[in-house]
Amino acid sequence: MARVLVPLAQGFEEVEAVTIVDLLRRAGIEVRTASLAGSQVTGSHGITLAADMLLDDAVAADYDMIVLPGGMPGSDHLKKDARVVALLRQFAAEGRFTAAICAAPGVLAHAGLLDGREATSFPGFLRDDSAPGLRLSEAAVVVDGKVVTSRGPGTAIEFSLALIELLVDKEAADAVGARLQRNRAV
Repeated sequence: MARVLVPLAQGFEEVEAVTIVDLLRRAGIEVRTASLAGSQVTGSHGITLAADMLLDDAVAADYDMIVLPGGMPGSDHLKKDARVVALLRQFAAEGRFTAAICAAPGVLAHAGLLDGREATSFPGFLRDDSAPGLRLSEAAVVVDGKVVTSRGPGTAIEFSLALIELLVDKEAADAVGARLQRNRAV
């Protein structure tokens, strides 16, 4: 079974974090949320979640993917946390998946993981000069090798389904997507 680590910083984007955790768990993926500090983490819209663990207790080798939800100031807190940056670099060096949505692709750029890659983000959080050779996209989700990026809360479902496809397979992603009833006419 695939295992995913989702670091949560104060000011994270709630829609993104909960969608990622929920949909991946629906696909049978083990997801652990890890707080930068304390067991309770409050998002950018005042919703508080209880993290599964502290980031200090996370061992990178136990996970297949690390996923960063966006939100402000959550993404800034992730970017400034040396432990998060070190984990991202370790995942990349070991050929494991790194993923980020909304403002959080800026954390990937800061860690040097977007050099020479195609990526997307919430408008304005990545620029042409955010990383050497970065190719910006306006696509909802961009997969470039083992790096996955997405635009924001409105793309959180597509982002999560893309992660499921990478970690399990297309059939699992399609099955979870079908249960969401997102393509039905109202």
